Amino acid sequence: MRLSGIKLVASFFLAAVLSAPAWGATPALPGTLNYVEGQASIGDEVLNSKSVGSVDLAAGQTLATGTGKAEVLMTPGVFFRLGDNSAATLVSPSLTNTEIALNKGQAMVEVDDIHKDNLLRVQQGGASTQMLKTGIYGFDAANGKVRVFQGEALVQDGDRQVTVKAGHELALLNADTVGKLKTAKFDKSMYQETDLYRFSNLRSQYTAEANVNAASLYWPGGPGWSGAGWYWDSAFYGYTWIPGNGIFLSPFGWGFYSPLWVGYAPYYRGYPYSYGYARGGARPYVAGRQAYVGAARGPSSAGVSASHFGGGGGGFSGGGFHR
Repeated sequence: MRLSGIKLVASFFLAAVLSAPAWGATPALPGTLNYVEGQASIGDEVLNSKSVGSVDLAAGQTLATGTGKAEVLMTPGVFFRLGDNSAATLVSPSLTNTEIALNKGQAMVEVDDIHKDNLLRVQQGGASTQMLKTGIYGFDAANGKVRVFQGEALVQDGDRQVTVKAGHELALLNADTVGKLKTAKFDKSMYQETDLYRFSNLRSQYTAEANVNAASLYWPGGPGWSGAGWYWDSAFYGYTWIPGNGIFLSPFGWGFYSPLWVGYAPYYRGYPYSYGYARGGARPYVAGRQAYVGAARGPSSAGVSASHFGGGGGGFSGGGFHR
């Protein structure tokens, strides 16, 4: 082997070591703290940046914020974000029944991937909201509102239930106690400039960037790769979601790449994976939650089999949680 080849191999292993999971990070489970800023606590335990990846909410424990925000992982590809002066209790950390109760304040949930066996719910004021599709969901305990920016939710309040579609909200506080639950349209642009929405969009971008960094370590099938799930990225000091196959677009428009497809990040056939840019006519075709450009002809023109865009990621493949 020539010296240049030895240097190349050495550089690869050095990069892998430097980007390997920190020993302080625990395997991610529903309830794992993934980000914190400002004032936040779990009971008497004050949280800070060192708590990220090493602190988990147990069932019955409450995460509270003052002037601060926090991000908690749910199932792979699902993020729960708590706003200022808010509190939420983890009701159930089960992979098939993941439930959080918003006690006060505001929260947003980003669902990048969901499976038929996932039961993702947020309790609020005695009502339970089940998120049925990938999307962005907003919860406002003070005003008793459930908002669906993208996706679809099923809200149950006692023996009543209603489906809330994208662009609609449900006012629980004003709901007729005897009649049917009624939804109404809302102006999404009014809320997209709010602090919590902008924070969620920024966090989605950061975790997408961490995805590119972490997925690169496992291309193709590098050491430590065990399938789709949460993976720790020390460069961004947090967990990111890596799909098992293909490219997924988050509801905010950021790309999440499997190791085989990370070479296309952040562009594919010259188009960035952003819905904002895509409005100009370059929006990828989305089918089965994987992103295509020009449908199946896209990957083939790049010299890679189009079959790699097919399903097969699966949030629970290989265990779904990795350190």
